[in-house]
Amino acid sequence: MSEGISEGDALRRMYRVTADQERPLEEKLPELLDLGRAYLDVEAGFLTEIDDGRQVIVDARGDHELLQAGRSCPLSKAYCKRTVDLDGALTVQHARVEGWEDDAAYEEFGLEAYIGAKVVVNREVYGTFCFADTEARDRPFSEGEETFVELLAQWVGYELFRKQATERMQRQRDQLEEFTRVVSHDIRNPLGIVDGYLDMAERTGDPEHFQRCRDAVDRMESLLADLLFLTREGQTLGGREEVDLAALARESWSFVSGEAAGLAVDTDRVVMGDWSRLQQVFENLFRNSVEHGGDDVTVRVGDLADGSGIYVEDDGAGIPEEERDEVFVDGYTTDVSGTGLGLTIIQQVVSAHGWEIALTESDAGGARFEISGMEFVESETDGDGE
Repeated sequence: MSEGISEGDALRRMYRVTADQERPLEEKLPELLDLGRAYLDVEAGFLTEIDDGRQVIVDARGDHELLQAGRSCPLSKAYCKRTVDLDGALTVQHARVEGWEDDAAYEEFGLEAYIGAKVVVNREVYGTFCFADTEARDRPFSEGEETFVELLAQWVGYELFRKQATERMQRQRDQLEEFTRVVSHDIRNPLGIVDGYLDMAERTGDPEHFQRCRDAVDRMESLLADLLFLTREGQTLGGREEVDLAALARESWSFVSGEAAGLAVDTDRVVMGDWSRLQQVFENLFRNSVEHGGDDVTVRVGDLADGSGIYVEDDGAGIPEEERDEVFVDGYTTDVSGTGLGLTIIQQVVSAHGWEIALTESDAGGARFEISGMEFVESETDGDGE
């Protein structure tokens, strides 16, 4: 299938494709795979992603049945298992002659010729960029051919990194736009209240109007504090330490107003975490229960039945099922005085610990938040009978 492409011509054509910044990676990959097949005189070219011990083919050119986009196999059965351990390209001129005959990869794919290089994204192995043939080559791969494949693998790694960075920046822009929306909406209302009651206070001299202004200012301060937490600290953690969840829950409860409300703690578990961040989680969950569950609400903290985490639930009115998917969205609130960011803070802190949080209904019909994925610290008495 060779088109008689010289090394210089192959490099020039590769540069023309890779230098085109207007076209996305997905459009350029097929051209580069076909260029490599023609230059190297092989039947197949493919890009793989390796994750959790499996190789998945992201894109491919050629007729080999098993080397098609979307196909996957254990890494142990792939030629690429050796490629990822090398700094340069792995080359095979004649697999049977070079000792691959009893290898699981040879049995799976039957490739006699192979050349591939690992793709690295942000210092982590992403996968491989490879070319192969079921026919052996009559000569070894040259130094120039190895360089060609290595350059392609490096370029793909750069493009994937650039794509990830662009997507991350887009998410940050979307988050900033959402914050702007929340701020412009939620701060405009209390500012209007301040303006209106100040005007009334000037006309009537009634001191009650000043208290209304102070309440509006307090709400703005709460909103700004939540926004600052989200933008500066919500997705980061300080040092982890052993956190006694019962002690943390009781301390957090002391900062939540609600004289008639009650707290029951049914856990003695200890977890590795950031105390101050987790205190923010408990305070927001407790405050949510008190604000929405009524003055005499009872909040309970306990262990999940499967041992994967804890729950925080109340016996209040709960959250309608059709609204539960929206509670972690910035600005969601049913309280006209709330910022709507407390639950977003909760989700970010939980995620930063590597855990998950879900909302369901308690046995009493109230809200129940389940935090799972925790790894608890074993105490000296765990597993001992009495």
